[in-house]
This record gives sequence, structure tokens and C-alpha cells, in this order.
Amino acid sequence: MDITALKPFISWSDFEKIDIRSGTIMEAIPFPKARKPAYQLKVDFGDLGIKKSSAQITDLYLPEELVGMQVLAVVNFPPKQIADFMSECLVLGIYAEAGKVVLISPERNVPNGAQMG
Repeated sequence: MDITALKPFISWSDFEKIDIRSGTIMEAIPFPKARKPAYQLKVDFGDLGIKKSSAQITDLYLPEELVGMQVLAVVNFPPKQIADFMSECLVLGIYAEAGKVVLISPERNVPNGAQMG
């Protein structure tokens, strides 16, 4: 992956279409049916409710370390079927440490469902 190549410019209105919210991971369990190692997450987004996500973050995180962690996620993608699991949001991370995903977290506690802006 060439991380130095920039993607095409987008307009401000394109960016405004992405709904990124804070949430707290309530549950993390192994997802053995996924093609690549992953966890099934349940994330509490406050008034938006609890959403499920499949996350390929097994290299750097154990399930018990994830519970209680606040993360940022895109909450307005359409649901995506992954094996027998319906993923409802995309938990955000950065490809670092030889392609391993590091989750993006607020630097202090914020309300679940708070919108990034």
C-alpha cells in the first residue's frame, strides 16, 4: 500500500455526508467465520443505539481490552453482510505498525453519539 499517494480532492459537501460519531465498545468477540481474522463488536452510540461492526483489529487488541474503549466510527454506511453477520458501522483506525490497525479514539471521554466535526 502506497501511503504517500494522495486520494483525489473532495468537496466540503462530500465530507459533510460522512457521519462520524463517538461510541463505546460494549462487547468484542472473535469472528471465526470472517475471511480475515476479526472481532464482532457491539458499540453504544447513545441516542443512535447499539450498532454492530466487524473489525479486523486482532493483531493489536484482545477482546477484553476493547470493552469500555471509546472509538470513532462511520455510522451512515449501509449495512454490510460479512459471513453470517450484518455490520452496521465502520470503526475507524489507522494502518500503522506494518499494516496493523490502530483504533482512533477521542483523547478524553465524550458523550456516546457525539458527532465529529
